[in-house]
Amino acid sequence: MDKLQVQTIDHVTVVSADFEKSRNFYHGLLGMKEEKRPDFPFPGRWFSAGETMIHLNPQSPEAGKPGWDSGAMDPPRGPHIAFRVSDIDAAAKVISEAGVEIEFGPRSRPDGAAQFYIRDPDGHLIEICNQPS
Repeated sequence: MDKLQVQTIDHVTVVSADFEKSRNFYHGLLGMKEEKRPDFPFPGRWFSAGETMIHLNPQSPEAGKPGWDSGAMDPPRGPHIAFRVSDIDAAAKVISEAGVEIEFGPRSRPDGAAQFYIRDPDGHLIEICNQPS
């Protein structure tokens, strides 16, 4: 079976109930650099530590309610870990041939990167993406 060749952790997405408190934590306390964020259709903030990014997304008003799944309706907005690959199409082919369901995507992001989402064996949401063009 072919394997993906993950290059690095691209980012970890954290759902935030208060962007200013989160900014004070990631930027003010941890010293992460605040980064320019692509023009997504929802609010958020991005921070970096070297090559690794933290993406803050807004907490859903449905959070905490019975049956709520943060990634069920719009996977990019819920908590997830993203792995970078060099060839998104080859990665999608390997995933499909392995019998793993691609839940969302592939699709292009506003910054030119492409992405798709799968789940690991424990149900954690995983994004596979390439570098923005």
